[in-house]
Amino acid sequence: MIYLQAENITKSYGDNVLFESISFGIEKKQKVALIARNGTGKSSLLNIITGADMADSGKIILKNDINISFLSQNPIFDNSKTVIEQVFNSSDKVIKTIKDYEEAIIENNTDKLQIASEKMDLYQAWDFEIKIKQILSKLKITDFSQKVAELSGGQKKRLALAETLIKNPDLLILDEPTNHLDLEMIEWLEEYINKLNISVLMVTHDRYFLDKICNYIIEIDNRSLYKYKGNYTYFLQKKDERINIQNANVEKAKNLYKKEIEWMRRQPQARATKAKYRIEEFYKIKEQTKQKIVQKELKLDIKTRRLGKKVLDVYNIKKAYDDLLLIDDFSYKFSRNEKIGIVGKNGTGKSTFLNVITGDIPYDSGKIETGETIVFGYYKQGGITIKPKQRLIDVIKEISESIELAKGKILSASQFLEYFLFPTEMHYTYTEKLSGGERRKLYLMTVLMKNPNFLILDEPTNDLDIFTLNVLEEYLTNFSGCVVIVSHDRYFMDKIVDNILAFDGKGRIKNFPGNYSDYRYYLDKLEKEKKTEIKEKAKPKQKEIKIKKQKLTYKQRLEIKDIEKEIELLEAEKLNIENELSTNTIKSEKIIENSKRLSQIIETLDEKEMSWLELSEIE
Repeated sequence: MIYLQAENITKSYGDNVLFESISFGIEKKQKVALIARNGTGKSSLLNIITGADMADSGKIILKNDINISFLSQNPIFDNSKTVIEQVFNSSDKVIKTIKDYEEAIIENNTDKLQIASEKMDLYQAWDFEIKIKQILSKLKITDFSQKVAELSGGQKKRLALAETLIKNPDLLILDEPTNHLDLEMIEWLEEYINKLNISVLMVTHDRYFLDKICNYIIEIDNRSLYKYKGNYTYFLQKKDERINIQNANVEKAKNLYKKEIEWMRRQPQARATKAKYRIEEFYKIKEQTKQKIVQKELKLDIKTRRLGKKVLDVYNIKKAYDDLLLIDDFSYKFSRNEKIGIVGKNGTGKSTFLNVITGDIPYDSGKIETGETIVFGYYKQGGITIKPKQRLIDVIKEISESIELAKGKILSASQFLEYFLFPTEMHYTYTEKLSGGERRKLYLMTVLMKNPNFLILDEPTNDLDIFTLNVLEEYLTNFSGCVVIVSHDRYFMDKIVDNILAFDGKGRIKNFPGNYSDYRYYLDKLEKEKKTEIKEKAKPKQKEIKIKKQKLTYKQRLEIKDIEKEIELLEAEKLNIENELSTNTIKSEKIIENSKRLSQIIETLDEKEMSWLELSEIE
């Protein structure tokens, strides 16, 4: 069953044609990735599909009554709303009912709670509410009453993702969903989407995420669209084959063109008797000879300043904000050619640490010694600051009129833009017109053109296309200075880093040798060992059980019987309250009273069951 069909879609901005007469379909349960270079129309195509933008020509056909949920790369919010108002911003009656119920609880309004509870029963919304709260908690959204205006950029992106997921769509469309998620959230999102029995269309730079979710890839290249039935690895192989076949066909056309041009050069009288179709074929062959694909690849070969013996030494540094301890007594000596990855949940102090070692913010205690030859290149998570009416060429010239590459080659500002695959016709384009990925690439240029020998990259993979990431990975692998990376992109980390600094959120920073996959394997092994240990402790041996039973006193045996009776009565009361809460006749005052009692019963049951276990384990 086809959920979506795009037919002959064309989109351009002025003279810049993004794609031309492209067609594709998305079937039920199909999970599709859209791949293309920055600035070639990925987000534009998603906006056309969702109705946020119009195509120049062509049409989008959707299955009747299909429910689409779209995560935009730049979601729009109403800052006057609270989190609950924004996240439940839907006309769906079930979601609206849950919103009313949650607002009644926040307001402690018994009348509203009574009405909302009745509707929750009517629409069988209780299970759905649990599912929604699971999504919100996994994305670290817990304060429903907080104003959207008070959220950080990353929190807003996660709020938009939560809002997208809870709409229970038939077709889920995601534009860079892993941006602003930590590694734990990304791994949860992978698992969650894989379990959904829905269709997915996504743009992502995260190659592990892409490989684990998508089984079909569409690529926009040179204004055309190509389809690949497989994962990212399969796509890479088949893309190379496609280019080789296409170029081989062009060579054949050139050979045929040489023969046909002789025929065309004969006197008009000689050609007049020839078939008209042969003349038409000649012009087709001529056009085909121009279709050879020459892939323009970005090559990074920027000069690195000389690095002395001393790089950066950190001694017992500490940093806290009031009661929030982010760095506690941390020491480390950075070395030449070292590639360090920094991991940890959002809010554990990763960016703070980068700002401390670069001197952007002060630390509370300790000492930092920076080598005399150190030149930092700091790529910050916030990206480049766009000035109104500033052109690309002005951004580069503002820093330097000339840039030095390796082996002493000097480039002008204009040549440097071309070096980063910004064509001449774009050099005087206003920066606010760039795509998100193009802005990121421009920002990377401004960092590298200073010829740093200590590179610090805070979430460098956000919005960069896969092709640029491959080049950046190669450059960083061969970088002769020191590299420190904060990234949620596991593929990127695995290819570059040889050491991990793991932040636990309590100020402790653990040094772990290896890449991210090594570190993940270590954590998984620890978790399995811990579970096995708990299981073994909770599993008494048969012989021990007999001994324990024989050593119980008469009083203890009576106590066990009393506890068993109490547990039975509490379970019965718990069941009655749960049944009562599920009816439509109970008054709001009674709902609150029953809820409190249910909480007490659960707590008492836990205590009684623990007492029973302790008595049964007496030796």
